[in-house]
Amino acid sequence: MGTVGALEKLAPVVLAFGCGAVLARRKVIPAESSKVFADYAFLFAVPCFLFGNIYRSDLASLFHWRAVTAYAAAAATAAVLTGALAGTLGGVRDPRGVALRIMAAVQVNTAYFAVPVFIILFGDAAPIFPVLLFQVCVLSLVVIAVMELGRPDRTGSPVRRLGSAVGASLLTPVVVACNAGVALNLLSVPVPGVVLDGFAFVGDSASPVALFALGLHLGGSGLEVRGTTLEEVWLIAVKCVALPLITFAVCRYGFGLEGERLSQLVLIAAMPAPQNLFVFAQRYDVGVDVAAALVVKSSVVALLLLPLWTQWAV
Repeated sequence: MGTVGALEKLAPVVLAFGCGAVLARRKVIPAESSKVFADYAFLFAVPCFLFGNIYRSDLASLFHWRAVTAYAAAAATAAVLTGALAGTLGGVRDPRGVALRIMAAVQVNTAYFAVPVFIILFGDAAPIFPVLLFQVCVLSLVVIAVMELGRPDRTGSPVRRLGSAVGASLLTPVVVACNAGVALNLLSVPVPGVVLDGFAFVGDSASPVALFALGLHLGGSGLEVRGTTLEEVWLIAVKCVALPLITFAVCRYGFGLEGERLSQLVLIAAMPAPQNLFVFAQRYDVGVDVAAALVVKSSVVALLLLPLWTQWAV
């Protein structure tokens, strides 16, 4: 696919995202309402989309364990690199601060960014599901463990605090929808067609609404490039450039992946930092300003680089 073809594929992304940003800038729609749209997408539309698609999927093909292992190895490599840079360039010594920066550089925005992009490019977001579960069930739980065990302002034993946080993470609608889809698929439990059609109807709205919400958020955030710190620059560089390249190298030369599966993993790695980075930062009172800036600025950089990654991947 040439550059023109890649840009044509991304036209719906630009339309939904750009209209949200413009409407927020012109104060036609309050930027604060982005939370309402985002909550609808994250808590309802995306879970409906995920459940229906996972239930209908061929799990043996979807959960290609060599691909999942390869992506996990690439993420671990990027995590080690980020941890080293956080200590040397950023002077961060607090384990919770390091964990937050690793999350910013390694985890990707699946629900709000990757899902709609993959639906538009490939007509299917199934390749994202294994990565999404890996992020929630492994990466996020590691970050939560570090945050909870290092938190000085909570009463109760560390084990109890950790168990409570892990339980809350595993009960989010996105994770429940994925696990329910996998379980019912494996057990061959019949789900009425009218129910699946209802999930599909709601799920089809996930892509445009999520992008529109992100546009509203960024349009009202008052993004300032001049105030970008050196730490933000290298974290965004690791997230938007180094992680996709590391993913390509590890998956291609370390695990022998190639073709469409390799391209999709690289494209997933090129997605921006997740919005729950800011949620974690607020909850644990660690690097709140850095987290907010990284969510916004990595989204802008990822959107600008998306045509290049798309041209290569598609």
